[in-house]
Amino acid sequence: MKKKGKVLLVDDDDLITSLLSRALKKEGYETRVEHDAEDLVKKIRSWHPEIVLLDIKMPGYNGIDVLRDIKQDGLETQVVMLTSDDSAETAVRAMKRGAADYITKPFNTDEVKIILSNILEKQNLKQEVTYLRKAYDDLVEKDLIGRSDAIKELKDKIEKIAQAKVSTILITGESGTGKEVAARYIHNLMFADAGQNHAPFISVNCAAMPESLLESELFGYEKGSFTDARSDKKGLFELAKSGSLLLDEIGEMKHDIQTKLLRVLEERKIRPIGGKAEIAVEVTVIATTNRNLSEAVKKGDFRKDLFFRLSPFYLHIVPLRERKEDIALLAQHFLIHFTTKYNKQVIKGFSPEAQDLLTNYGWPGNVRELKNLIERLVVLESSEYILPKQIPNWLFGQTMQDVQPASDRFVLPDSGLSLEDVEKDLILQALKKAKNNKTQAARLLDMSYDSFRYQLKKFGLQ
Repeated sequence: MKKKGKVLLVDDDDLITSLLSRALKKEGYETRVEHDAEDLVKKIRSWHPEIVLLDIKMPGYNGIDVLRDIKQDGLETQVVMLTSDDSAETAVRAMKRGAADYITKPFNTDEVKIILSNILEKQNLKQEVTYLRKAYDDLVEKDLIGRSDAIKELKDKIEKIAQAKVSTILITGESGTGKEVAARYIHNLMFADAGQNHAPFISVNCAAMPESLLESELFGYEKGSFTDARSDKKGLFELAKSGSLLLDEIGEMKHDIQTKLLRVLEERKIRPIGGKAEIAVEVTVIATTNRNLSEAVKKGDFRKDLFFRLSPFYLHIVPLRERKEDIALLAQHFLIHFTTKYNKQVIKGFSPEAQDLLTNYGWPGNVRELKNLIERLVVLESSEYILPKQIPNWLFGQTMQDVQPASDRFVLPDSGLSLEDVEKDLILQALKKAKNNKTQAARLLDMSYDSFRYQLKKFGLQ
């Protein structure tokens, strides 16, 4: 049986703790029993239970005071008070002190199981939200980076759209140009500046879901509306209420869903699958696509009326190759981000030659491709400045001849040679020059310390 969590039972009544312990163990909980509250905070900190069932009255201790000590210590353990006093005053005091719930004696074990299950479910959701927010803070760009006229013009339009609180926006651009970043930028301007910092931003990829699943995700459903509908489920339109819903890759949406979406955009109401009543939804809809929707309309792949409904507030993000003045700025921005993330502050920037290579490359994958490259360089390299030879040749379709002066190149003799012998000899030379200082020898060969140690082990030079 899968373990559900740890529960600490604190009560001076041995019959109660014995009964609860057996019942909870059968449900998959791990339990411990304490018959007094002495050093309870210390015991909680040592065992890390998810929940403490704490008797409100024990010899020499007041459960409310013990609860206060637990909360003041900053422990994340959830406390459920056990009390034989069913007065409202007791419950209010317990909840004010930070209790997750309280149970009045006598109680049945089923009641306890339901309360514990609900508390753990809430805790799991809270942890998931915390994780997602952290991931969002770590990974998502919070601004549109660039000094080009194209980015300045885009920002100017976005600011006007956000100020006007436009309800439907279309963003187009090649894959990797930053359409979702622009959508989040719009959302932040529209809601954060209005003091609605916690307005939801929900994203759904229209190309990644089957039609039937996308419909239920967007509009929700009521219990019993189809075989697996065992309970009501709110759709993303309803969950994004008073915030933003990003419909990513809307150009891949099937015709039937397009029809229903058009109705929602026009009436601002949804009807869950199997539902009889309509629900009003106040939500900003931001649609993105890398397709040419006007061409898709001509081919019959996209509804003309939906296109006209989306297109009045239309933004286009130009590809990175058409705004070369942004490349160096973006590269440095990503470099700072990843050197911080991977604790590689030794890397300060790019050599002029490496920067020229980045600027003159066509970037078919746009900003996403640049970001991925910088992450690779930060992880694999340890020199103070990124050099041309460190930029992968396969990325640019170039050879080392194109990026290195001929005088710096090793010339392969006509008779050939053993590459392993050359590598071993270079390592020995580096050790000699560095007077057997491995860190310095690694730097002479422009290698990380761990890579250098691996080479030593490989050639038996340790």
